[in-house]
Amino acid sequence: MKKIVTMFFSILSVVIVCYTFTSSCTGKAGSEKLLETESAVEQQSVIADTGWRDLFNGQDLTGWKHVGDGYMTVEDGIIRTHGGMGLLYWTAGKLGNCEIHVEWRMEKENSNSGVFTRIPIEPREAWMPVYYGHEIQIDNHPELSGENEYHSTGMIYALTKPLAIAWKPGPEWNTFNITLDGPRTIVYLNGVKVTDYTDGDPIPERIFDFEPYPGPRPDSGYFGLQNHGEHDVVFYRKVAMRPLKKLL
Repeated sequence: MKKIVTMFFSILSVVIVCYTFTSSCTGKAGSEKLLETESAVEQQSVIADTGWRDLFNGQDLTGWKHVGDGYMTVEDGIIRTHGGMGLLYWTAGKLGNCEIHVEWRMEKENSNSGVFTRIPIEPREAWMPVYYGHEIQIDNHPELSGENEYHSTGMIYALTKPLAIAWKPGPEWNTFNITLDGPRTIVYLNGVKVTDYTDGDPIPERIFDFEPYPGPRPDSGYFGLQNHGEHDVVFYRKVAMRPLKKLL
């Protein structure tokens, strides 16, 4: 009987040691996994703190789709327009209550293009966004095609007139910072505010059949870049967005 009791306690000791060792190892692994998770959360927080999200990856047109005539390519990290009339739109969803940053330049002294916001539904062709969205115009000299200041760079095409003139000539790089704040659209061109429009503000009468139709636009909509025609080559090198920070 004594031998049996001794053997039982010996086996029990082995079990306890094994359990302790296993628990220790599992606890260490669990701690390491927790630290890895915390590290990942911290990294995500750092990314979130910057606010900006690149919509164009600088390499190809992943996440984008083209509709209409012409096409776009990526050359040396820069989007180039070809022909038109077409639109390259971001497919991941609608943008609203955010700031959009776009860097662009013309190939020659003057070219025509546009940055589209508030497109109500996913585009299937190029003209619906013109008629029912907002186009932040790229055209330094609209007078060359018989148009007026409501059709110049930085304007919501045919709806607003310039608060200031801030475009850079010819093939110099320009920057749009477009704020979509509910029904309000604010455009900074090269750091200068050129447009501040809220849905419902007075607009001029429609004079061309290629101008947008009047009426409300959605607070959130699809976003795109226009290719206007074979003689209107425009380049885009940086396209990013960040959500608006609301004050409590």
